Amino acid sequence: MDKDKIDKKDHILDVAERVFSDLGFDGASTRTISSEAGVNMAMLNYYFGSKEGLFLAIFERKISSFRTLLQNIGSDDSMSSWDKLAKCIDNYVERIIVNNCFQKLINREITMTKRWDLSDKIVEILMVNVFEVRKIIEEGLNSGNFYKDIDIPMVIATMFGTKNYIINTPQMSSLIVGHDIRDEKFMEEVLKPRLKTYMKRLLKAYLVNENDNSK
Repeated sequence: MDKDKIDKKDHILDVAERVFSDLGFDGASTRTISSEAGVNMAMLNYYFGSKEGLFLAIFERKISSFRTLLQNIGSDDSMSSWDKLAKCIDNYVERIIVNNCFQKLINREITMTKRWDLSDKIVEILMVNVFEVRKIIEEGLNSGNFYKDIDIPMVIATMFGTKNYIINTPQMSSLIVGHDIRDEKFMEEVLKPRLKTYMKRLLKAYLVNENDNSK
């Protein structure tokens, strides 16, 4: 596919992501998206086939780019398992803070949808990156870098669940944090480094075997 077509598809997906996050799957229409993207319906249907196809393409694009990054981190033999996981945390936090639109979309469609077939497809796409993180944790376990009795599912739930609570319950988390987390400057300059530090200190204390001489 040539660059003009790739750019056009990315533009449509950018617009669709915003429209879906604002209106939800049911509220958004392909006609609205095509109008706001400045393309005709024939082009939108040619690229994505249907509203569901367009919706899933948003997730596939986001997850695919992050999966490549995770795979590159996981295959880097110059880093310890902990260093790999710490780098995953840094990159994950960077992405969730600057992609609030996408996070809103995930929360709306997974927690509120009644379209179970669609939500199952979304979860399947998201789980691809969970498996990449799990592989890094298992590597640390098998190498002795991490304690033998760690609870891998709880580590994963902590990584992704902390974000979910803060980003997806802004009224509660703003009161807990002491600042409106919807303030973009605060999120970028304060919340992002704060979340990185917290996650890495917490998980390192739980995971890293201080008696492991390979560190």
